[in-house]
Amino acid sequence: MNYTRRDILRMASGLAASTFATSILSFEAFAKSSGARSPGPVPNFLDGHFRPVNKETTAFDLPVRGAIPPTLSGHYFRNGHNPKDGINPGAWFYGSGMIHGLRISGGRAEWYRNRWVKTPALEGAPLFIDHETIDLHASAAGTSVIAHAGRILALQEVNLPFEITPELETIGAYDFGGALKTMMTAHPKICSRTGEMLFFGNSPLPPYLTYHVADASGRLVHSEVIEGPNGSVIHDFAITENYVVWFDPNVALDLYSELAFPYTWQREYRGRIGVMPRNRSKGGVQWIDVDPYYMLHFSNAWEDADGHLVVEGPFFDEAAWEKASAFINGTSPQGAAPVSGAKRSRWIIDPQQGTARVRLLDDLTTEFPMIHPDFTGRQNRFAYAVVFPDATRAGYGIVKYDMESDRRWMLDLPIGVYAGEPCFVPDPQGRGEDDGWLLTYVTDLRSNVAELRILDATQVGARPVAAIELPAWVPAGVHGTWIGDNEV
Repeated sequence: MNYTRRDILRMASGLAASTFATSILSFEAFAKSSGARSPGPVPNFLDGHFRPVNKETTAFDLPVRGAIPPTLSGHYFRNGHNPKDGINPGAWFYGSGMIHGLRISGGRAEWYRNRWVKTPALEGAPLFIDHETIDLHASAAGTSVIAHAGRILALQEVNLPFEITPELETIGAYDFGGALKTMMTAHPKICSRTGEMLFFGNSPLPPYLTYHVADASGRLVHSEVIEGPNGSVIHDFAITENYVVWFDPNVALDLYSELAFPYTWQREYRGRIGVMPRNRSKGGVQWIDVDPYYMLHFSNAWEDADGHLVVEGPFFDEAAWEKASAFINGTSPQGAAPVSGAKRSRWIIDPQQGTARVRLLDDLTTEFPMIHPDFTGRQNRFAYAVVFPDATRAGYGIVKYDMESDRRWMLDLPIGVYAGEPCFVPDPQGRGEDDGWLLTYVTDLRSNVAELRILDATQVGARPVAAIELPAWVPAGVHGTWIGDNEV
């Protein structure tokens, strides 16, 4: 569907006057709640493992079971949506960002902190200015957190990043010295070869897609509009050593859906994949038509010996997207998981022939894929992901894939226990790609406690190397990062 700014504003006048102050897409056109807790059942994104907390906590010298590896020295930060006062914001992605952080050094868990990112949206600022312009400062800042060029940034989809300190205090919106004029994705890619940070802005209004590059020093050196997409949800992208790969999927803006998060599966939308040289002097984007699909996240991409681009990540068909959409919008059955039916997949893209084909590689429902960060954009052997309950299994888990041997290893968790995105931290003394640890926040509904578990990435199914007992509940969240002492 083709929407203009006028279409969105016309819809805005006919819907509720209130807005989602903490929304990533808090257009008046999308407002569906009065700002008070909705009657009826509590949505799954505010219940169970996702139950929010209502205060900020600081604690020092945390108790540890097992032994923290002495070479781990840095901060682990993980972001997530945590609406103030537990008020239902209308959709999962609209909750205010809260970062949960641990300082680990010398075999000790020195401190834990959780802090809301102090943005104007946290205090009720609407995203639309004068019903015409997006306020890029009115961010929920609740999707991810990254470090680049000495800065730590909390990210959300349609806003500027917010800079925070290593102690999780908010510095303020960051626009690269005034150079960034658009929103910034929550999934930038940092090239281990060049130190560049590649990212984009995906807007519900034209221009729909804008590409940016910041150099290793953090200076924004390139910005350009990418023509092609038309209101689809481009949440993530992929890079190789020589290419940027865009996924323009079949989930797109639908203002008549009456959903709080108004994006629906649209069979008539032309799903495509775009291949673009990173060296922008070598040409524009080559768009390749593909069958309907959706990809939320990517584990990695690389170029093979035949010149093909290989991209991996969980694949959503229409049924899988509908279940995810129901969770996002708070209409899924009580106790339903955020994801059901997304399967590990591999795309083979041939730029010479202009073809792209996808193959499903596993029968597990997985999401939040992770790899060793130094392999971003080049061929990796190992990948990790969260395993979700579905029709074939009742519990959550963590899976490790070996692409060389085509094997997988599982950490199966008891019913009532959830482990979030497994953040890979390389062992500075390691030699192999999987020499390192997986850090994951775990919530246990049986005992109502949360902890950070440190897993040996070479033996995912073994007992944790260490478990750090936390002084507060940590709701299941979204994306995190390890920030070594040399990064800030």
